Amino acid sequence: MKKIILLFILLGTFSLLQARSFDVETAYTGSSRFDKVHAMATAAVNLNMQAGLEATYANEHHSFKHPIYSVALPMFFDFDLIQFEFRPFYYFKNKSSLEGIQNASAFGLQTQFVLPLNEDTVDDLYTRAFIGVSFARQKGTAFYDNNEVDNRYYSQFAYTLGLQQDLYRAFSFHLAGSVFQYPDGISKVDGFYGVMDQQELADLQTLDIVHQLPKYTAAARLTRLWADNGSSFYLGYRFGEYYTADSEHSVIVGNSFPITQQAKFGLAYNHVRSTHGKNKRDIWQARVSISF
Repeated sequence: MKKIILLFILLGTFSLLQARSFDVETAYTGSSRFDKVHAMATAAVNLNMQAGLEATYANEHHSFKHPIYSVALPMFFDFDLIQFEFRPFYYFKNKSSLEGIQNASAFGLQTQFVLPLNEDTVDDLYTRAFIGVSFARQKGTAFYDNNEVDNRYYSQFAYTLGLQQDLYRAFSFHLAGSVFQYPDGISKVDGFYGVMDQQELADLQTLDIVHQLPKYTAAARLTRLWADNGSSFYLGYRFGEYYTADSEHSVIVGNSFPITQQAKFGLAYNHVRSTHGKNKRDIWQARVSISF
């Protein structure tokens, strides 16, 4: 499976080199716990397909001996009755800074299908349904509530259902929920030490790096659009329960606006806290996207 994912990424790189136009985006995300840089390039391969290449660097302070590196190949297909995305990803092996903890790595595939339910081009009213099914397998260390430690592999599935309503080219409202399945079982697992960000499987409506093993999440986002000049402002909320952490609330606010004819700039802030307020985090992100 890992070899197949790496092959897809190499093929995607070759497709990008053949394209005549590119969209490039880079983002820096930071908090007191980590610094992350994400870069992505996408290009139209033909009338119905876009392909891209992503690379991420994450330095999680005091957690891993080395920075975490990951790559992904998003592919978008657009047809009359359906749109869908395939996104294989791979996390390179990383050594722990803790004694007795094994090397960690991960790979998987994220998919999403978009179904248009209503398209009123006269009044600019659009309704879309989102269906996502994703898979990952990661190597890490499980900690049990009886103080046992087990170096092992874990498989995961995530199932997402969402609805997006666009109104008059001025507002967009998005609802989504995800549930997570663990075929290998996580009975009595109190913590898991792995490199994969759970947002590889589903959008958790946060800028945070999420290593905890989720049960489910529910999220909503309202976006104000200024379509004439390409600006937007959004406010989002998410609640999630985890097997290996307290349940959490996340509030995110951000905007984006053009700085030149080809370039856009975005800024976002995210506040995350556990249900009982024991763990609070503030995260910032700056993002620049350019079209060539």
